Amino acid sequence: MTPADLLIEAYGRVLENATAAVEGLDEDQLAARPAPDANSIAWLVWHLTRVQDDHVAEVAGTSQVWTEQGYAARFALPLDDADTGYGHSSEQVGQVRASEADLTAYLRATHEASTTFLRSLTPEALDRVVDERWDPPVTLGVRLVSVVDDGTQHAGQAAYVRGLLGL
Repeated sequence: MTPADLLIEAYGRVLENATAAVEGLDEDQLAARPAPDANSIAWLVWHLTRVQDDHVAEVAGTSQVWTEQGYAARFALPLDDADTGYGHSSEQVGQVRASEADLTAYLRATHEASTTFLRSLTPEALDRVVDERWDPPVTLGVRLVSVVDDGTQHAGQAAYVRGLLGL
């Protein structure tokens, strides 16, 4: 197994678990929050997808699926197109409403764009520095693992919220 194969497998787990978290739920169920300031399933899956889309597009040198494929317009959220959800207030979390179909379509399209990039990676490419704002500077490999870690955590949170709500 190559490093690219390993990353593709990990990103596939995020897709699988996030898809399972939204499966069969309507928009109100996806937007439900187990406590007033808690994150909803819709927000969690939207956010993990936005982060993956944003971060992978940046290191791949490509456009984001969110804007390039029209998902920003399709979702029509009252947020800036560049917004990924970092630092959202409780009110902003509540503004993220979407259907199962839209969430899974965006997640699948982002996953496809990510795996297209991941397939192109050589082991040597993973050592390329992609962010010098940190000490030590962040390599491509570290960034890609960070993205999959974020996605895994949020997919698990979405599944947990689903269980808390009895969905």
